[in-house]
Amino acid sequence: MENEEEATKLQWPDVLVIAAYFLIVLAVGVWASRRSQRNTASGYFLASRNMSWIPVGASIFASNFGSGHFIGLAGAGAASGIAVGGYEQGASYLLVALGWLFVPVYLSSGVYTMPDYLKQRFGGDRISVYISCLSLTLAVFTKISADLYAGALFMQMSLNKSSEEWLYISILILLGIAALFTVAGGLTAVVWTDLVQTVLMVLGALVLMVKAMIAVGGYEGLVDNYPYATASERARNHLNESCGEPPSDFMHLLRTLEPGKSNYPWVGMTLGMGILELWYWCMDQVMVQRTLASRNVVHAKGGCLLAAYLKFLPMFLIVFPGMAARILYPDRVACASPETCTRICGSERGCFNIAYIELVLNLLPVGVRGLMLAVMMAALMSSLTSVFNSASTIFTMDVWLHLRRMCRRRGREGGRLSAPPSDVELVVVARIFVAAMVGISVVWIPVIQNNTTSELFDYINTITSFLAPPICAVYLSALFWNRTTEAGAFWGLMFGLTLGVFRFALEFTYAQPPCGLDANYAEPAIITTFLRRLHYLHFCCLLFFLTILVILCVSLTTPPRPKDCLYRLTFWSRHDPRVRNIVKGDDDHFGQDTAGDQTYSMGSHETDEKPCWQRVLCGAPAKGKENTGAPPVLDEEEQAKEAVKIIDEPPSWKRMLDINAVTCLALCTFVYGYYA
Repeated sequence: MENEEEATKLQWPDVLVIAAYFLIVLAVGVWASRRSQRNTASGYFLASRNMSWIPVGASIFASNFGSGHFIGLAGAGAASGIAVGGYEQGASYLLVALGWLFVPVYLSSGVYTMPDYLKQRFGGDRISVYISCLSLTLAVFTKISADLYAGALFMQMSLNKSSEEWLYISILILLGIAALFTVAGGLTAVVWTDLVQTVLMVLGALVLMVKAMIAVGGYEGLVDNYPYATASERARNHLNESCGEPPSDFMHLLRTLEPGKSNYPWVGMTLGMGILELWYWCMDQVMVQRTLASRNVVHAKGGCLLAAYLKFLPMFLIVFPGMAARILYPDRVACASPETCTRICGSERGCFNIAYIELVLNLLPVGVRGLMLAVMMAALMSSLTSVFNSASTIFTMDVWLHLRRMCRRRGREGGRLSAPPSDVELVVVARIFVAAMVGISVVWIPVIQNNTTSELFDYINTITSFLAPPICAVYLSALFWNRTTEAGAFWGLMFGLTLGVFRFALEFTYAQPPCGLDANYAEPAIITTFLRRLHYLHFCCLLFFLTILVILCVSLTTPPRPKDCLYRLTFWSRHDPRVRNIVKGDDDHFGQDTAGDQTYSMGSHETDEKPCWQRVLCGAPAKGKENTGAPPVLDEEEQAKEAVKIIDEPPSWKRMLDINAVTCLALCTFVYGYYA
């Protein structure tokens, strides 16, 4: 036993490989940071809108594909087969929709953040502030915490440290490194390091997939042996059924609707999953911010297509190896006794989350094992740095500027007009907020450890299905229906929030006991009705359509926004070059300050030399790197024409992109049909 434990520990060649990884990524991050204008808001938050399609596409993929995917997808594959791959395949459809339907509107409107888009579309502050707060909440609950837990679990098992203290030590190390990248370099450093880490992730996962498939006898061996991959020691539930039985439809993407029989019912995996992924890929700041950094719409579409093609890989690189892990290590990965599972992974609900970790520690030789740990670190870093940058953008551009405008109004009323925020102030606020998010994320880790399912991917999608559908409904209405009003959008959001929080409370208050410990469990009828019989993906559909209904009814009974306030803010007006009207009473957005007589630029340049510590905190350029020429200030008509020009496409590029989009969608449909 001692020799076996020693064999799975990291050895010095592994440590050297990991150190080499960090040095390479650090070098890329420093190089990208020095090339960026990280002392300006445009440079820090949107990489000066100068990214080409390759780093944009790689960053979209890497921002999504964190360590939670390695742990969660492999764990779900080990638990129930390929159905979870539907999330990855479905993403290709939505990435094409992002490039062809949503990005042209976002680019021509000139926004920095998704809440800022709603602010310009509807006017007022309450919707944008609410969306900002909810987006930050979702970032902590479903992105940062889950990825941290997955990465720390991997490090903990790699080091053969079972104590909870080591879990938190690992988390703090990972957080520190990720926060350093984000704080120092802004979006430019994040995007370029994402490109390096995407290459690492794909190559590392490919190596492990080949090893795992060879170990189980290839594809045929996987299909033949998976139904019999059960633990030797299994508990029994109160219905006298054995725990830990693999599902019979493990090679199907679309499954039965019968309550309690599948975590992936076909209606939920088409409509419900479509709604969640529509929000995630087309309306969430983390993903959309990468496309906003593109040079123009051609590069934005190209980046979306590259990410769409890359999303074909996870089912084969991660889900299939997860299934192989159950075949190779059934007593550990598929443990079905609460006592045994607690001893193996610290969770009495099951140990499917360790499927990928078991493959890395047992199949790979010394050195290559270190490479895979570096791959996991790459996945974690790319995901965390992307979320940190996007969350800090939302907080700074939507919440902080709102607070500053309120202060300016009060100052004006009191006869004291304070200066508008400078670029340096905004960048400093963003960096401080990253540090605050680190602390909040660590506090939420115990909730993930004790969540009601043994599958991390289920935890992420469960929370998202309660909170994201109303946001999706509002964005769709805003982009594609001119008649949508501010009141309709706001009350739709409030209605959706009420229902979502109700279901959220039920889900995490009444947890079904682990298999084998439920003999005397009798749950209330309300729980049976709203939790067990209404799958979270079905609840997602219900919540979305009810929110749409509320938005429709309220919008039709309230006065519409004037048409001249909607230029370049809806899909139908994205090419309109006219100057958008600002209704009196609307708050300004980040580019102008209508609360006073001053107008300030988000790209202002400060040329005063500052001490070293202040250059680090504020992002001011080092001595000799100052940019003494301020960008030319365009009048309103020129700005409107420039906004339209960014979404113009040369006919040859448009034709090539359209052909590639159709090809990608056809391939995705074929995969769905083959495994349906």
